[in-house]
Amino acid sequence: MDYTHTPDPRPQVTITEVGTRDGLQSEPEFIRTEVKAEIVDALVAAGLTHIEATSFVSPRAVPQLADAQAMLAQLRRRADAHIAALVPNARGAERALAARVDEMVCFVSASETHNQANLNAPVAVSLANVAEIADIARGRTPLRGAVACAFGCPFEGDVPVSAVLRIVDAYARLSVDRLTLGDTTGMATPPTVARLVAAIRDRFPALRIALHFHNTRGVGLANVMVGLDLGIREFESSLGGLGGCPFAPGATGNVCTEDLVYLLEESGFATGVDLDALIAVARRVEQVIGRPLPGQVMKAGPRLRKYSLDDARRAVG
Repeated sequence: MDYTHTPDPRPQVTITEVGTRDGLQSEPEFIRTEVKAEIVDALVAAGLTHIEATSFVSPRAVPQLADAQAMLAQLRRRADAHIAALVPNARGAERALAARVDEMVCFVSASETHNQANLNAPVAVSLANVAEIADIARGRTPLRGAVACAFGCPFEGDVPVSAVLRIVDAYARLSVDRLTLGDTTGMATPPTVARLVAAIRDRFPALRIALHFHNTRGVGLANVMVGLDLGIREFESSLGGLGGCPFAPGATGNVCTEDLVYLLEESGFATGVDLDALIAVARRVEQVIGRPLPGQVMKAGPRLRKYSLDDARRAVG
């Protein structure tokens, strides 16, 4: 019998799940550490092998993630699971390394006002902090550079492409491994996505770009389609559509992971994710937080899901 594995011929897209970090960070009721670890393990089992699991931010700023080190210690670490953590400064980077993360993520906002609200520092100071993080990470773990408010700011409005390029230039000088463009408050539109990606590629054609959209205004998946047309093959999303920056007014949930998986698979891309298993995890998270999640595929199921006619309502009279 031939056990040779046949590779999936479809174009591969990597999904980075951010639900237990970006999704849970604003939840007011503390979620037990073992429950967070259970969710991450279930996500990996469903095929999501890239997880931004938590953040080593100040516990005073984000109490929900105060258990970052303890949560990572409880994970069933697998060779095929890439576990990342957000780090705001050198101290957070050292803690993340001690927790054996597979990748650190640093972030700076393209908006001075939002950067003050989110990191309590001017952009120049935050970039200096990133340089310290890069020194700590170098030769020890990959470093991803994220740009918050890359497509607009709730305080300043439009963010110039030049403001984003300022951050990307700094990341490039520090030799970050990958770049994420963050749509922190759902202000991205198809034209702004195309314009920004083109500007970055003109300057740094070899830089790997990931896109992180929020669905605040209902066009998150439309922006994903633009990214796909531009050749982007990495997106960040959140289980059930959880999340939203606690330091940005009006920042509702991220693009929903189940909805993103459904879109990609139905559009001819391979994700490696078991959609039914992922839906089961989303429903578990709904139970944990005690309210409905905004994801749509978790409610409707896959396109070819079948129902028994006996269970359907009938028109009478």
